[in-house]
Amino acid sequence: MEAPVLVLNANFEPINICNTRRAIGLILSGKAGMVMNGRGWIHTVTLVIPRPSVIRLDQMVHRPRPRVKLTRREVFRRDNYTCQYCGRHAADLTVDHVLPRHLGGEHTWTNVAAACPACNHHKGGRQLNEAHMNLLHIPKEPPANANYIFGRHLEKNSEWEQFIQGW
Repeated sequence: MEAPVLVLNANFEPINICNTRRAIGLILSGKAGMVMNGRGWIHTVTLVIPRPSVIRLDQMVHRPRPRVKLTRREVFRRDNYTCQYCGRHAADLTVDHVLPRHLGGEHTWTNVAAACPACNHHKGGRQLNEAHMNLLHIPKEPPANANYIFGRHLEKNSEWEQFIQGW
């Protein structure tokens, strides 16, 4: 009942991921319809209910354009889990402010980069030119499209690909 279910708006735009319990509640209340049953069946005492993997809302939900939240995990994901100074893949990455905060740098997508502990320590609280370091890629805000937002779920839910790729 905790398996993820892709929720589509009335125009088939992917808008959310919920669990199976919530999806079945939306279907039974008449607020959504099942688009794809990729997971089998749920047997109750009196009913046999298909386990949805994709549902579509009956009414169009107008919402603002999504933005990717600035979190450690999203910074690492944007930078492909690679130190942006030396290019090493590491499991113990840190978030480095390109222009240190005590020098007026802000905590924004364009001022943070993934760094291995050695590079972050070497850079310290200095600017890039003072530390004689260069970035491999200029940091920027990741795209807020459906492929980026929901793409990490495609490995385990390949049937979603046709709904996510078009947006």
